[in-house]
Amino acid sequence: MVHEPHYPPREEILRTLDKPFPKSFRLASMVLAALGLAVFVIGLFVNPDRAWTSLHFNWLFFASVSSAAVVFAAVQRVTTARWSRPVVRFLEGYVAFLPVAWVLLIVITLAGTSHIFAWAGREVPPVHEKVFYFQSWFFLLRTLGMFTIITVLSLWYVYTSVRLDVGLVPESGAAWARGLRERMRRGFGEERRELHNTHSLQGRLSVFLIIFFGYGWMLLSWDLSMSLTLHFQSTMYAWAFFMGAWLGALMSWNIVTRWWNKHLGLDHIIGGNVYHDLGKLGFAFAAFWGYLSFGQLLIIWYGNMAEETFFFNLRLTEPWTAITTTVGVLMFVIPFFVLMGRKPKMMAPLMIAVAALTTLGLWLHRYIEVYPSVYGHATTLPFGLWEIGIGLGYLGAWGLSYIAFMDAFPRMRVVLMTSPYRDEVQVPVDPRTMEPLPAHE
Repeated sequence: MVHEPHYPPREEILRTLDKPFPKSFRLASMVLAALGLAVFVIGLFVNPDRAWTSLHFNWLFFASVSSAAVVFAAVQRVTTARWSRPVVRFLEGYVAFLPVAWVLLIVITLAGTSHIFAWAGREVPPVHEKVFYFQSWFFLLRTLGMFTIITVLSLWYVYTSVRLDVGLVPESGAAWARGLRERMRRGFGEERRELHNTHSLQGRLSVFLIIFFGYGWMLLSWDLSMSLTLHFQSTMYAWAFFMGAWLGALMSWNIVTRWWNKHLGLDHIIGGNVYHDLGKLGFAFAAFWGYLSFGQLLIIWYGNMAEETFFFNLRLTEPWTAITTTVGVLMFVIPFFVLMGRKPKMMAPLMIAVAALTTLGLWLHRYIEVYPSVYGHATTLPFGLWEIGIGLGYLGAWGLSYIAFMDAFPRMRVVLMTSPYRDEVQVPVDPRTMEPLPAHE
């Protein structure tokens, strides 16, 4: 069903979006980031293996969710979705963490591999092909190269989205981005033509971004997660990995949208149908993630080959059992059975609770993907100060990145909500002639 919302005039929306970000959020993010950095530095001297492993698994969580968020925004362009126009900028803001993640990946791959990966000195890969595959130069080329492509495409896509709004609204926003906003306005033309130019460019960018997200995170999940166990491989591992990130992005989107609505007073702009749609997406992809995860488990269980079953046997034995079970409950059981009806999706406290639990479940999922592979049959669960402290540091860094973005640029896709030409993009035109394109193009 297509919802046809009625939006207020552009000037009224802009006045609504002017409210500054709470200083307490910025301060809390700075404190968490500093705390996480301090915990990591102390860990380098006290327990370097745990510190690097924690840095790594938290990177997998925050980087994959941030990347998936931008890709979902690109999917909205591919489908020319109208329902998400008032809320999709809240998701595009996740892109601000990707440059930070890129720097952290360089640190991890250049300085931390010997503490994280068995192939980097502790164990010889079991077959000749893997010996070549895990040569340091080849590993760095793949991981850094692929994540660089994903990051550049994500930044480029969101840049085009933000530019359309910056070019048509009065100057405002954080001082650090004033030069960037001025650059966006250079050469900015007439509204109708810019709208179609942006729509056409985003159509091409979104296709490449989606393709590289799927292929790129397959490669990254194999190299940065599955390869922690040199004797295990599964073709469904990557699907469960990046669709988990997709689910985490959607569920966290539910949380930030509710927060922005309360902070800015957007009830007259964000209607109940939007919350219903967000809840439906969370429900649907929780079911899909459950299908992928169970499908992988079922095939390996049915095949009953020792070189595959050991991966799940390890995670279903102590001290890992509780975490593995909790992941299944938080990421599938709770969202699937609670969000079946319409009312739970519309109840803000319940929807926020389910979304938060699912996001926490994905964080634990990244933990259970990494730690059993590194620590094997441990006598005690390696979960404590290093994992939580560094995780909070990542949360603080992510929060600072997100706040910086949302303070610097328009917080909604104002032009696509208010332009008199906004629905022309449903029928693509040639931006040079402004004539409709033939259907086959």
